[in-house]
Amino acid sequence: MMTKTVFRFATLLPLSLLILTGCATRQQPIYGWGNYQQQVYEYFKADTKSNEEQIAALEESIQKNRSKGAPLPPGYHAHLGMLYANAGKPDMVVQEFETEKALFPESAPYMNFLLAKLKK
Repeated sequence: MMTKTVFRFATLLPLSLLILTGCATRQQPIYGWGNYQQQVYEYFKADTKSNEEQIAALEESIQKNRSKGAPLPPGYHAHLGMLYANAGKPDMVVQEFETEKALFPESAPYMNFLLAKLKK
């Protein structure tokens, strides 16, 4: 009698787990991260890629995300603006910081602080 109950349990448990996992769906990410995290890593390593190479990689990722309709994550434009600042392109810095503020209003105080530092 006991072996019959154990056999049923051993049969029903994997079957029920299979049914439950079959119902699970993978949620799509909110943002199109692309290679953003790798570019931030490259920036902090500071000895692998030039600012221009990092800018080109991020701009390429922007185009890919636009073609997919995926929004860029928070900080993306701020990081790109920082790279432009390092490359000596102040007009592009302002454009990227303003874009960051428009997309993520919670970043406005920090972006305004950086813009004020840029103008000094």
